[in-house]
Amino acid sequence: MAEKPQLVNNSPEDIETDECMNTYSHIYSPDLLIDQVAFITGGGSGIGFRIAEVLMRHGCDTVIASRNLEKLTEAAKKLSSTTGRRCLGIAIDVRQPETISAAMDETLKTFGRVDILINNAAGNFLCPATSLSFNAFKTVMEIDTMGTFNTSKVIYDKWFKDHGGSIVNISATLGYRGQALQVHAGSAKAANDAMTRHLAVEWGPSGVRVNTVAPGPISGTEGYRRLGGSHAESAGVFRSIPLQRAGNKTEIAHAVLFLASRAASYVTGAILVADGGAWLTSANDVERLLGIVSSRSAKL
Repeated sequence: MAEKPQLVNNSPEDIETDECMNTYSHIYSPDLLIDQVAFITGGGSGIGFRIAEVLMRHGCDTVIASRNLEKLTEAAKKLSSTTGRRCLGIAIDVRQPETISAAMDETLKTFGRVDILINNAAGNFLCPATSLSFNAFKTVMEIDTMGTFNTSKVIYDKWFKDHGGSIVNISATLGYRGQALQVHAGSAKAANDAMTRHLAVEWGPSGVRVNTVAPGPISGTEGYRRLGGSHAESAGVFRSIPLQRAGNKTEIAHAVLFLASRAASYVTGAILVADGGAWLTSANDVERLLGIVSSRSAKL
């Protein structure tokens, strides 16, 4: 019997931790975003941190925003040191528009412009609907959906309305098939996908493009740890994914880079799924997911 050929792994460089990569190979021109400014919510860790790094490696200055100023300050130092671009950490709560407005004022004072908005702030966990409190559901909706609208509207009103810009929302595929234990996040992300299309239509005449990236399982993220990614990997669950693996943070950053840049100048209202084909084939295994929740509860 012939041996199965070894597949070439074309995934880009990445590291599991919230550190900058030691090496990076440019796919696009290093000056693709030269002297542009990106405002990134949830930019101090995980996918948001890697998005900031990749955009900065293409000539962009960034504002990274979340509630933890200490973490943001540390992340900004790492990013600037590695890329040679400016990075400003600002504390905001995306549920409170006034904090976003103040952050935008500071951004314009520091950089004089904003070209790109990345709505990456989110909250998620595994929980059966029967065990989900009203407040927990509300909190996820407020962070994911209201947070996306709040940030988009503030930045549109203060800058994009008169100057144009690009918005990229970070979503998920949870609502495509009704993923078990994810009614809160799936509902929030489904609303965001609809919001992407509505805002693309309304704000297009102002020169604003609005798109979404919907990641699958991405290693080295809090979501991956919370949603049982390591357990799934060791159990061989990822073999059901057409590309046979989890993705990495750099791959999502590259999808964002494409949509945010002039490479996607005629793309708006689009949802780019970056999940290795996972949502098409992965089992909606309620029993396995409930097992993960039960094992965690037993440890508390």
